[in-house]
Amino acid sequence: MAYIKSNGSGNVGKKIRLSSIPLVAAFAFSLLVPASRSVFIAADGGSPSSGSTEDSGYGLQDPPSGVGSIGTENAGILQTPQDLFYTSYHVMKGDTIGEIADRSGLAQDTILSFNGIKNSRLLQIGQYLKLPNQDGLLYSWKESDTVEKVAERYEIDPASIHTINYRIVDEPSAGDKLFLPEAKLARTDLQEINGDLLAWPIRGYISSKYGYRTSPFTGARQFHSGLDIAAPYGTPIRTAMAGRVSATGYDVNSGNYIIIAHHSGYRTFYGHLDVIRVKAGEYVKDGQKIGDVGSTGLSTGSHLHFTVFKYGVTVNPRNLLK
Repeated sequence: MAYIKSNGSGNVGKKIRLSSIPLVAAFAFSLLVPASRSVFIAADGGSPSSGSTEDSGYGLQDPPSGVGSIGTENAGILQTPQDLFYTSYHVMKGDTIGEIADRSGLAQDTILSFNGIKNSRLLQIGQYLKLPNQDGLLYSWKESDTVEKVAERYEIDPASIHTINYRIVDEPSAGDKLFLPEAKLARTDLQEINGDLLAWPIRGYISSKYGYRTSPFTGARQFHSGLDIAAPYGTPIRTAMAGRVSATGYDVNSGNYIIIAHHSGYRTFYGHLDVIRVKAGEYVKDGQKIGDVGSTGLSTGSHLHFTVFKYGVTVNPRNLLK
């Protein structure tokens, strides 16, 4: 039988037998049982804070008061390798995922995955994060998954998946939340979440943002699929990421343009160029000069129209630019 040392009010130094914990949290620990099965335990004591931000993951819905620093006083003591639990952390002014990871001794991948964070730049003061007691990824099981396939994909030991997820005694079902110890996010996924996947293609200022705007030509409301970055004629345009040029040409609206295909389903589009300096099929390196800023096509002045596609769908470049 596994035991965990409690840090809850009135229970410091006591060991709580896990089998005695009811499914409805009534003590310092709570067994998490969402609609899909999950395998971890909350390890924070205390009463809910009155002004807390809702915790929308698989853990505490009302994080306890008294948290806000990372240290041994907030961490339970791991008794067996099967025990997975987390403490709550109250995000403060100046915090970043990287700094929280360093102070807690966890990988950024772990914190991002455990909290379902898709854009680390949106971290907010007052937000609560769940910090597990070990590194790994929270994984949503798919119908076609097997333990062996998942272990191979993340380069971890299959036995470790069985060990840490021992509360799910039968075979995992689609939708189950399993913890993959020591697993890491793909480098591209981590860059995407942290907003440092792409380099700025030119030096300039944003004259029109991504999203809906009033057309400067018709006055109608329209969706703008990229960023307009204003810069003087002839300013060098460089690749935002290495890849292969899939197309170059001229379009009535976009003028002279370049499209570059990258890994992980990404494509970047560069429009209104004065000069194109690459050819279709050519491989381009990070930061390589591919053209010059111009005002060709439907344009109100010299600028670069920069669009990013992920599997054919436009995404906001600002979320990915370093």
